[in-house]
Amino acid sequence: METKITVFSSTCAEFMVSNTVRSASSADPTIPGKLLRLLFHDCFVEGCDASVLLQGNETERSDPANTSLGGFSVIDSAKRVLEIFCPGTVSCADIVALAARDAVAIAGGPAFQIPTGRRDGRISNAANVRPNIVDTSFTMDEMTKLFSSKGLSLDDLVTLSGAHTIGLAHCNAFSDRFRQDSKGKLTLIDTSLDSTYAEELMKKCPAGASTSTTVSNDPETSLAFDNQYYTNLLAHRGLFQSDSVLAKDGRTRKQVEAFANDQESFFRSWRESFLKLTTIGVKTDDEGEIRQSCSFAN
Repeated sequence: METKITVFSSTCAEFMVSNTVRSASSADPTIPGKLLRLLFHDCFVEGCDASVLLQGNETERSDPANTSLGGFSVIDSAKRVLEIFCPGTVSCADIVALAARDAVAIAGGPAFQIPTGRRDGRISNAANVRPNIVDTSFTMDEMTKLFSSKGLSLDDLVTLSGAHTIGLAHCNAFSDRFRQDSKGKLTLIDTSLDSTYAEELMKKCPAGASTSTTVSNDPETSLAFDNQYYTNLLAHRGLFQSDSVLAKDGRTRKQVEAFANDQESFFRSWRESFLKLTTIGVKTDDEGEIRQSCSFAN
């Protein structure tokens, strides 16, 4: 897909965004995972146009699938600083992409350049959310179909799923792997999950657990962007159904094994797939605008 975005001529955006992400992450180490998830939920719906940031009734942000998103305050504070030093030049869409890129590097992942020049979208519709984001209970076929509709390959699917090496999940995101008996006790119904790991999850997320309870996506190195996620998958310790299928399916297992054995190869693929992710449905010129505030269209 040919995109018309170019490398931003000034280092203004790079420096300000990176500083903002760094200081927010040192105050709250869960920030990198939140910023990375925010990017996925932005780019998969309406393209990478910061439509997920717009507030209001029936906006993407109001959809139940997006109510647990975080990192908005980091984007807002980067935008405030940018509007002081280089007003009207850096879009919220670019800030979301740069912040996610920096979040990965801060958590120990690869650092690399990405093009900028995205414009902010003016449309944000809650009805567009569900048909365009991966549900944690998805089968391999459902995921490949969705990724393919965004111009992403099977390789990109395995690579970008590695985002789950950081971040948190709410109990209801994997509750389909357990069943509640008449006494209210949970039992494992998904036999593809390691039984010891399943026990740990049931302890952290018992039946009737608070909706705000979270567990780490990666139980081993939850704050480090590394290849541990793939090692977990091979040990049957993928948190979501949509994680576990990557190690089970013949189309993807080899790549999971390759990444588990070689972190550098995962990082190389991450750079390429991340670049593709951040150029999905990009708006340029008159197709969008540069918002003054990320929460509201001009």
